[in-house]
Amino acid sequence: MIKIENLVKTYGDIRAVDNISFEVNEGEIVGFLGPNGAGKSTTMNMLTGYLSSTSGKAMIDGIDILEQPLEAKKRIGFLPEQPPLYLDMTVEEYLNFIYDLKGCKLNRKRHLLEICEVVRITDVYKRIIRNLSKGYRQRVGIAQALVGNPKVIIFDEPTVGLDPKQIVEIRNLIRTLGKNHTVILSTHILPEVSAVCERIVVINKGRLIANEKTEDISRLVDGFRRLCVKIVGPKDEVVAALKATQGISYCEVLGEREAGSTAYLVESDPGVDIRKPLFFTLASHNWPMIGEEAMGTNLEDVFLALLEKNDERKKRAANAGGTNANGVVRGVVTGKK
Repeated sequence: MIKIENLVKTYGDIRAVDNISFEVNEGEIVGFLGPNGAGKSTTMNMLTGYLSSTSGKAMIDGIDILEQPLEAKKRIGFLPEQPPLYLDMTVEEYLNFIYDLKGCKLNRKRHLLEICEVVRITDVYKRIIRNLSKGYRQRVGIAQALVGNPKVIIFDEPTVGLDPKQIVEIRNLIRTLGKNHTVILSTHILPEVSAVCERIVVINKGRLIANEKTEDISRLVDGFRRLCVKIVGPKDEVVAALKATQGISYCEVLGEREAGSTAYLVESDPGVDIRKPLFFTLASHNWPMIGEEAMGTNLEDVFLALLEKNDERKKRAANAGGTNANGVVRGVVTGKK
């Protein structure tokens, strides 16, 4: 459904996007990750036709975005980080304006009603957008992306600035949309990607450094494991014992919790499951553990581990003459579905 092929964007001597290639299959929800300045927004702007590429291709449903821009854009719904809303319009006026702007041919009343029901904004349909909460404005932004029933929906940081309840609602909405659309989700929030996306594409300094199924991301970073554990015991002694436990590479006090316990952030050595050693350490000191929660992989850890792995393999490949056509080391980018 989406195909990016050897895409390059330069600004003078600066390469914002450096010869990247990847595909998104029909019905997939793909997370697009990268640190600030990695080239994510530039890539999405080229994919949606807001920017022209220096070289390479971006195709939507087999249509080149530069050669047939109107046909390609009919298949795209785009929600930028700042939703393109007209605050003095009502939701009804705004969606009708977008309907006309896109030249939509579907039954107007039925189509807009269906969209409002899907994104759950029927109760604010007659209200002025300026008076809506941040969460409702975000939903209206998603609604405009759905006008015309596009095959591809692209979200840029869709949950920025929302409260926890609104974040969960937007994530659930994206999952629902993924049943009938192909979705690209650009975000800095790794748990968001883990909760919603089936595959993750990572870029850094304009280059593709990983393309993997979401469940394989931990394997890519050699199985980093982080736990939040609640332990009843003397703080200093607990920290010393945890740091001395085999397989634990880092320990930090997070603060006091209920029932006289203290919460600790504990990280393992790469590839080590620390739950059993942790249990035996605490049992030997008669310190009750009254809670344990997996913290997941930290986004910074993902980037650092991927970059380090990529650099190491580049060095080995350079010695053996083994980089691929994109300059990406074989074995780092797999992207098998």
